[in-house]
Order: sequence, then structure tokens, then C-alpha cells
Amino acid sequence: MLLMKFLRDFNFKDKRVLVRVDFNVPLGNDGRVDEKEDWRLEAALPTIRYLLEQRAKIILLAHLGRPGGKIVESLRLNPVAQRLEELLGQPVVKLDDCLGQEVEKRLKNIQAGEIFLLENLRFQAGEKNNQSDFAQQLAKLGEVYVNDAFGTIHRAHASIVGLPQYLPHRAGLLLEKEIKALSKILDEPVHPLLVIIGGVKISTKIKVIKSFLEKTDSLILGGALANTVISAKGFAIGKSVVEEEMVDEVKKLELTNIKLHIPVDVIASIDAQGQAPSRIVPVGKTEEKEMILDIGPDTIQLFNQIISQAKMIVWNGPMGVFEVAKFASGSRAVAQAVAQSSAFSVVGGGDTITLLEQLNLTNRIGHISTGGGAMLKFLAGEKLPGIEALE
Repeated sequence: MLLMKFLRDFNFKDKRVLVRVDFNVPLGNDGRVDEKEDWRLEAALPTIRYLLEQRAKIILLAHLGRPGGKIVESLRLNPVAQRLEELLGQPVVKLDDCLGQEVEKRLKNIQAGEIFLLENLRFQAGEKNNQSDFAQQLAKLGEVYVNDAFGTIHRAHASIVGLPQYLPHRAGLLLEKEIKALSKILDEPVHPLLVIIGGVKISTKIKVIKSFLEKTDSLILGGALANTVISAKGFAIGKSVVEEEMVDEVKKLELTNIKLHIPVDVIASIDAQGQAPSRIVPVGKTEEKEMILDIGPDTIQLFNQIISQAKMIVWNGPMGVFEVAKFASGSRAVAQAVAQSSAFSVVGGGDTITLLEQLNLTNRIGHISTGGGAMLKFLAGEKLPGIEALE
């Protein structure tokens, strides 16, 4: 276990506790938090309840979306506070700002057992830019800092790395749970070890892919990021989503490595919304106007075989446009294979967890990680700014 202090190492009674949580959840068309998408809120409940039992004064810090340092009305945290109230069964007071005299005045009289949620931190440019004066102003609001936001632990933002410089700090129960589960894979890997990476961008995952090629027994790539690998191998991909600027970088990977598995056949169509006909195509036979939108049946069979032989599995990212029923078969098949496997499995990433929720398979996974990017970086052995700040 890393050299950091945890909740049980501190007396929180009557202390104003700034708790950084990850409440970056999708909002429905009605502006509310969908009950099927509130798993990030549920993951933070153990820490909040522990602090309530300790008679702490709780001040929650969170962000939502990417407002770019300015106020965006649709990204206010009011719906989050409303859903959190429902989950906790007690009031959550939402403030309209995260800084300033009005906020200081409201928090001055906060009582033990009360919960306040500050406004979206990313409305302030100082959050993303990690400005020390912004971190200092936040620090004035509390007496101790708790980080329970594993999903943003890889971001060098003010509320993640700045705040611990100014207040006594602890890791929350969720953060502790994440570190323990992921350290198991890092420190005590059981072979065959399989990593499955899907999703859209290979640019954000290329370093991790390189690292995993050295550590794992098998590495499966699917989703749009596999298109860039297929293109790098010289195969036709039609109008598929691809990161052209990454093709040369991907060519530097050992693309003939027997550990590396990419689709052998795909589902292609001219329409990503599923309105036009689709067809099963061997890799390289995609026509000029077509897009690769899912993995094909032969690929599903190949991937399932690899999954069935694994003793430890890490999965992040869907295999195709799973939001459209016509192109969800590959992602669903992988989800079911991972869930049915006897391997210890760790799954992360919002889309992947949403998929598991839809299939009612979350209880069949060894550990559901609340951070997709953070999980992959941790397992690749990269230093995470938020963890370093707590050590």
C-alpha cells in the first residue's frame, strides 16, 4: 500500500472537511441524473456516511463536464445534489458558487452532520490551471481535506494536487478501495493476464498500450481505436473514425506481436445511426463509403476464446457503437464473456460500466473502477498526480 493516510487515521469530529468527489455523471434530457447512471454518486456514499458517523461538517467539491472556466447553466450541480439527497435520505445544501464571501458566510455556521455541495469547480479557470491562489481560497473553507475522486486522480487540477499542500489530508474509502484492488493486479498478477482496450481515441491510450504489451499475456484492441491500428497495418477502413495523426506512431508498435489481437472481421455500414443496412466484412474489405461500427462474429469467437483462458482481466472501453442496438453485439458479447469468466476482473470507464449496468452484470465483476483513464494509467505504472499529492 502506498505511503498515505486514510480516514481512520484522523478525528473528524466537528471539523469542516473538504471532500473531493467525482460526481461527473451524465444528465438526462430532463436535466436530472439518471438512476442507471448514478454509480459514481453511489461509490462516494461510504466515505460520506463514515464522515457523518464521525460528526464531521461535510463540504463536497466536484465538477461536471467541461465548461472551460466559465459558468454554463446546464452544467450546474443542482441535479447532482438532488440525486445525492435521494440516495442519502438527508438534505444536501447546494451553493451557487465555490468561492467568495457568500460561500464563506454560509459555511461559517455549518453544523456537524450537515452536507454542503459547492458549485462546479470547473466554472473557475483556476481549477484546471491548478492556480495556487484558487487552491488557497478553497483551503480557507475547510480544516481537513479528503480525496475520494479516483476518476480524476490523474488530473493535476487545483482541487486534486493544490489543496493537499494547504490542509491535513487523507484518502477516502473509495480511493483506498481502488488502490487496493488495482495494486493486486500490479503487484500480484496472475497469468494468463489479459487486457482489453476499446473506445475511440488511441492517442490517449498509446503509452498505456505500449506498457501493457510488455506486461500482459494478451492485449485485445477494439472499438474505433482499433481502426487506427488496422489502418497502420495497411488495411482499408473506408470512412471509419480514425486518428490519422497517430498512424505513424502506431506503426512503431510491434504490430506482429503475438500478444496483440485486433478484429479479424467487422460490422460495416454507411450509417452509424443504424438506419441503413449493415454487413459482416473481413478486415480490409470495408468499402470506401462504409464505416466500421462493431466487431464481427469471427472476432467475437476469437476474443471469447482468449477471455475464457485468462486468469486476470482488465477491461476498458466498448468494442463498437454500443449505444445503437445494431452495433452492440460485440460489446455485449465481451461483457458476457468477462462476467462468465472465472478470472479476477477489473473493469473501468463510463461507457463500459453503463454497458454492464444495462446487462445487469456488475455483480459478476471482481472490481468496478470509477476511473477509466486513471485505472489504465495506474496499472501501466504511471505516476498519478493526485496520489503523489497525498503521499
